[in-house]
Amino acid sequence: MAGCCAALAAFLFEYDTPRIVLIRSRKVGLMNRAVQLLILAYVIGWVFVWEKGYQEVDSVVSSVTTKAKGVTMTNTSQLGFRIWDVADYVIPVQEENSIFIVTNMIVTMNQTQGLCPEIPDSNTTCESDADCAAGSTGTHSSGVATGRCVPFQGPVKTCEVAAWCPVEDDVEVPKPAFLKAAENFTLLVKNNIWYPKFNFSKRNILPNITTGYLKSCIYDAVTAPFCPIFRLGKIVADAGHSFQDMAVEGGIMGIQIRWDCNLDRAASHCLPRYSFRRLDTRDLGHNVSPGYNFRFAKYYKDLTGTEYRTLIKAYGIRFDIIVFGKAGKFDIIPTMINVGSGLALLGVATVLCDIIVLYCTKKRYYYREKKYKYVEDYEQGIIDNEMDR
Repeated sequence: MAGCCAALAAFLFEYDTPRIVLIRSRKVGLMNRAVQLLILAYVIGWVFVWEKGYQEVDSVVSSVTTKAKGVTMTNTSQLGFRIWDVADYVIPVQEENSIFIVTNMIVTMNQTQGLCPEIPDSNTTCESDADCAAGSTGTHSSGVATGRCVPFQGPVKTCEVAAWCPVEDDVEVPKPAFLKAAENFTLLVKNNIWYPKFNFSKRNILPNITTGYLKSCIYDAVTAPFCPIFRLGKIVADAGHSFQDMAVEGGIMGIQIRWDCNLDRAASHCLPRYSFRRLDTRDLGHNVSPGYNFRFAKYYKDLTGTEYRTLIKAYGIRFDIIVFGKAGKFDIIPTMINVGSGLALLGVATVLCDIIVLYCTKKRYYYREKKYKYVEDYEQGIIDNEMDR
């Protein structure tokens, strides 16, 4: 209890003030200057030069529009001779910051609503009506089961369903890709950016790009780094993948546009930097539900009024345009804050040297004696002297 009271009294009734002691020591002096030099190098080199700590920073606000171009033809037994242009392979017509290009498909033509057998698999094959539950609709079912077991092909029987018939058979994905020529299609990316704090705006079609140049250029990291037109095959190749492999089951590609602008320099130095990566990273050891696909249908009626549809399971590559970056411009407030922080950091050198001198050197007791001086209260000292007399 007495110890606690003494500690409390010391906390309440004692006051300490710094005392300057000049220590003539080469080791301590060099260490102090070395630490100060490292702090100055950090503040000047990292904070001000590399991180531009003298600038106010703003994040980019962006809008993106895309336009694909390219024509190809196919000639198959199912569809016959056919020309494919942008209106056929870009689905939907417009998306926000992305575009989907059809590269492969499974087409089921002339479907009409009726009764038909399911595609054989472990859940649909049957021997008798007892194997088929009427009214059931499984997750992967093509329709509503009627409860009948009917012939599918030869001796194989499957459960009958009420559905759009004939049902789709998507067991085998076409290889090579149906629209393998899409590798040579091109994509125009128009990107407008704005930094609200500085009221600065720009677009990736730079002022020196002419209409003639835009019609002929194709992006290349070396020869045409600022051309906004990209060949689809080159995008996938630059990401380290094969377009023909990706086109079979589809996937997602990212077109990254980075805007890092130093607005203390001329606006002409604020330029876009392009990079590419595949976003649906595939694990070859666990290749479950790979790629990217969806279904859509085209409906029509014949002369008798019967409704038909053509069901298309479309595989393709979705290109997501990802825009990011920041802009900086000189401002006195962040400059003064970082200067003050740097000056405060210089005090670390003194603290570090004090710890070494007072606790680690051989003469630590001698230095402590010089560093600390205990002084009694002046008035209390006078009273004590009078009592001694």
